Amino acid sequence: MYIKRDIEKVLLKAADSFQVIALYGSRQVGKTTTVDHLFGDDFGFVTLDDSDELALAHANPKAFFESHPWPLIIDEVQKEIGLLNEIKRIVDKQRRRWMKSGEERKLMYVLTGSNQFELQEGISDSLAGRTAVINMSGFSQMEKRGIAGSPFAVDFDALMRKQQAHPGYYRNSMEVFADIFQGSMPDVCTGVSERSAYYKAYVDTYIEKDVRKLISASSELQFRRFVELLALRTSQELVYSDISKDLGINVETCKRWISILQSSGIIYLLQPYMANMSKRIIKTPKLYFMDTGLCAYLCKWPTSEMLKDGVMGGAFFETYVVSEVIKSFLNHGEDPRQFLYYYRDIDKKEVDILLVKNDAIYPVEIKKNVSPVKATKNFNVLEKYKKPVMRGMVIDNTDAIRAINDNAFYFPVSLLGV
Repeated sequence: MYIKRDIEKVLLKAADSFQVIALYGSRQVGKTTTVDHLFGDDFGFVTLDDSDELALAHANPKAFFESHPWPLIIDEVQKEIGLLNEIKRIVDKQRRRWMKSGEERKLMYVLTGSNQFELQEGISDSLAGRTAVINMSGFSQMEKRGIAGSPFAVDFDALMRKQQAHPGYYRNSMEVFADIFQGSMPDVCTGVSERSAYYKAYVDTYIEKDVRKLISASSELQFRRFVELLALRTSQELVYSDISKDLGINVETCKRWISILQSSGIIYLLQPYMANMSKRIIKTPKLYFMDTGLCAYLCKWPTSEMLKDGVMGGAFFETYVVSEVIKSFLNHGEDPRQFLYYYRDIDKKEVDILLVKNDAIYPVEIKKNVSPVKATKNFNVLEKYKKPVMRGMVIDNTDAIRAINDNAFYFPVSLLGV
């Protein structure tokens, strides 16, 4: 059963303007399924997970494309970045033909990859200006429920209208944590795979196919422990020296391994807001896992009930909210790094999310339980930035949007992303 993805609109729009689309995201988030659904009837398909195809692509790119003419979907293209130079040659040659004949240009190649850094670096070198680069993540909670999503916004009136349009949206705390425990991977969400077995195989496959070539073989067990240690620190500030000390590795290795996880879509680093670069602002990013199911598996939480009531319940709730907010931007072709930050200063005043848009600041607090008014007590510290501080939001498990005061309102996590 195919579940409609919000990112389909972004892909179809890109297909009208570019000759190449590059879709990247962590393993098994549905990249191949989605592009096959949209383009598979008219495009050929080849995967570089096939060792014979990979060998041909490496030895003779020209022969590879003679065997696989466009229009073509190439899966896991980052395994042979050298193909991009040949794609450039073919695309430029075809564009010249179209220019002479006056024909309309068409989409020629759809590329998928599970490593953002390798793919983007290759495109920057070979296909800049010819390629739409799009990031894809796992299911959002709205996609799971068959509801069309939209980019995250903090607008009381607009959100009230959406709440009225979806009267049956509310889920209680147990249902929310069941979703957190399940995660966002399509095979788990659709019941194709059993959760624990899936995530075990996922970690094994990720290390075998994506990480082994980037670290020494002797470091594999240590890297596994590193990922588990990071999972225990989801929603915390990323202090390299602390992690290095706990694991017995140097800081440079820690930074390199963080970069590997980040470029393959496993984690997201939320940056602090530092307009005017005050010395009193904490300059350390916060770390979040993009899939809460994977994170819970790595932390060895056995059930959603124990996770909800355990010491990490608040951290997982925050991770879930932040990941859903990030997905809401990615699913509509927007870069969350342009809008999303957090605030913390040396006086330990913190705001979980700052949405900075149209030169205004929208503060957002995240609370596992229905929270008291004091949840918004740090919003006024943002006035020092000399930008309008708009009405803020407290995301919790309340059953409806309701005003706290003139400066903030409660917002149900169940409605996030609608």
